[in-house]
Amino acid sequence: MPDATPETHVIDYRAAEQLLAARDPRGAVKLLDDVIAAHPENTAARLLRARAFFAAAQLRAAELEFSIVLEREPDNAFAHFALARTYERWSRPQQARRHFRLAAALDPQPDYLAAARFDD
Repeated sequence: MPDATPETHVIDYRAAEQLLAARDPRGAVKLLDDVIAAHPENTAARLLRARAFFAAAQLRAAELEFSIVLEREPDNAFAHFALARTYERWSRPQQARRHFRLAAALDPQPDYLAAARFDD
């Protein structure tokens, strides 16, 4: 997109949020590809794209994006939780459990604690 501006990228990011909410994850990914190409350091855009990949059942791509987010923000509880859900969906329970527990340790909210299964 040669005439894209920072404002265009913000509009695309917001539109991608709306597409994901409307259950069009592939449309969201398409919009976010340009945003991330222009701003590869933008963790929020990467996290949104990871969620869209997950919603589209593109688990390898989701894993990669969530991992990039966690390299930059190792204390991001939501990214740990979402990566754990990705591993869970991919039938990788050991990796899932590790990230569920990290999410719960970073942010002990009920959903994270229940998924961490500290009692097991």
